[in-house]
Amino acid sequence: MLKKRKVEVVVISDVHLGTFGCHAKELYHYLSTIKPKTLILNGDIIDIWQFRKSYFPKSHLKIIKKIIDLASKGTEVYYITGNHDEMLRKFSDTKIGNFSIVDKLVLELDDKKAWIFHGDVFDASVQHSKWIAKLGGWGYDLLIVLNRFVNWILLKIGKEPYSFSKKIKANVKNAVKFISDFEVTASELAIENDYDYVICGHIHEPKMTRKVNKKGTTFYLNSGDWVENLTALEYNKKRWKIYRYDKDSNMIEEDFFEMETKLSEQLIASLLFSKK
Repeated sequence: MLKKRKVEVVVISDVHLGTFGCHAKELYHYLSTIKPKTLILNGDIIDIWQFRKSYFPKSHLKIIKKIIDLASKGTEVYYITGNHDEMLRKFSDTKIGNFSIVDKLVLELDDKKAWIFHGDVFDASVQHSKWIAKLGGWGYDLLIVLNRFVNWILLKIGKEPYSFSKKIKANVKNAVKFISDFEVTASELAIENDYDYVICGHIHEPKMTRKVNKKGTTFYLNSGDWVENLTALEYNKKRWKIYRYDKDSNMIEEDFFEMETKLSEQLIASLLFSKK
């Protein structure tokens, strides 16, 4: 039997269950290897925007069952709403047992405050032109499917896999600027409100970095996604880590911060199955 790692806090985001790009099997394996005290689902877990009755495979359903199972066994689960699952915002502040739906969350971690939210509030295309954002989501899903096919061919001929979307992001100045602006905006608001950590999702870019301005300092963290990067944030013994799933070694430690001094130095189930 697989031994589970005990972790204080785990943050995952942008799983996009119900889309072709979702790596549900890999996420299920990851969730099966950990025993978190707190699990934070930081938005876009179920992709309601692109939901199709014709596509919600068993592997995706198993993720929902696994989350409910963790909650039933004592893990405190917070589902923070994102833009792709914004329909759940009508249920914000609902709590059933260990499972809560919220729009944002503040956690006390070893006398430090973590401010956690999805991050779509900073995205003008989501706020003001929702149909454009949805169209972009469908295009992104198609790009991921095409990318998987290309990588299957590359693997057959002994070549390294290639990421279309990462290449596009790296070469499009507006995309690079948006990611940078996103980090700066989130960090400045966190510093202004005396939060030690600000934790987001939304932009599918896993990262941990210290941000400093004239008013103070904070740590910006992003949990990445389970479409391309297959990453999670873990907090244990005053340390933050980014883990990246790997099919061979299961998990690779990407980065970590040790924070030992001050910075100055079963609702989902009912929603899905109620229409049966």
